[in-house]
Amino acid sequence: MSPEKKTVHSEETIREALRLDRQLCFALYRASGQMTRAYRDLLEPLGLTYPQYLVMMALWERSPRTVNDIGEAVDLDSGTLTPLLKRLESSGFVSRRRDKEDARRVMIKLTAAGDRLRQQAVNVPLTFLGRLNTPIPELITLLRGVKQLTQNMQAEEGDDASSSDSD
Repeated sequence: MSPEKKTVHSEETIREALRLDRQLCFALYRASGQMTRAYRDLLEPLGLTYPQYLVMMALWERSPRTVNDIGEAVDLDSGTLTPLLKRLESSGFVSRRRDKEDARRVMIKLTAAGDRLRQQAVNVPLTFLGRLNTPIPELITLLRGVKQLTQNMQAEEGDDASSSDSD
């Protein structure tokens, strides 16, 4: 392995490179926070937090599902997901039970109340889109770009993992 060459940067280059308003990570961080706050008032009447809403959407797509399957769908680890699922269960929206075929797996299923909640939630995405004041084609382009960025970063993580395995 060859040693990395150190590049000497001018003070101006360093200052510009480290400006907060030029950081993609910060722009995405701020946008994520704004999204979560914007959804809060739409979800409060439903009795849901934003992470709970994501889980419910996964279950509205398919129920029952394993905890692991839901975690993969909404990108939450079991340490975050388990208390969230317990709150949804205590709210009466889901039921949790051990899989009869494999007791290590926990199955999550929509209850009748959880299914009725879907009817109440149907307007949430459209209401949210209406508040964005952005043309739909621009939003579609943004969505595609963010998905591609995520895929690229996941691929890079995979490359880093495989290269560190071979060290």
